[in-house]
Amino acid sequence: MSKLTLIALCRSAALAAALGSCLVACRKDEPPPPLPVAPKAPEPVAEVPLELKPEDAGRPPAPATPPPKGTGKKSGGLAACCKALRQNAASAPEPNKGYMIQAAGVCDMAATQGQDKASVVALIRGALKSAGLPADCK
Repeated sequence: MSKLTLIALCRSAALAAALGSCLVACRKDEPPPPLPVAPKAPEPVAEVPLELKPEDAGRPPAPATPPPKGTGKKSGGLAACCKALRQNAASAPEPNKGYMIQAAGVCDMAATQGQDKASVVALIRGALKSAGLPADCK
């Protein structure tokens, strides 16, 4: 073979290779898959109006009785205790003065409610903390 034939053969082989790669590269891709379709919104359903029917609740509850209240008068023994607490508070140093005034307030409230001295002495002692209990309260 002559040199020209060989060159022509090489050129045609190169041309065929280029043409083949072009055909492979130019092939069409598959189309993309279809996009998902959004579901349809449900059709509005006509709402049935709500019917309220009265219900038998039975008899009304009995009215609550108010708690018993004191007579508004101070009981004799407790009134003397309250008075003694206030007198002692006038001359007592702090903090005992504050404790005695607070105990006198507790005493006054209990006396107004009509409680007896025996049931209130523990509350008065608690309010007095470290201060002494007057003789009229014992």
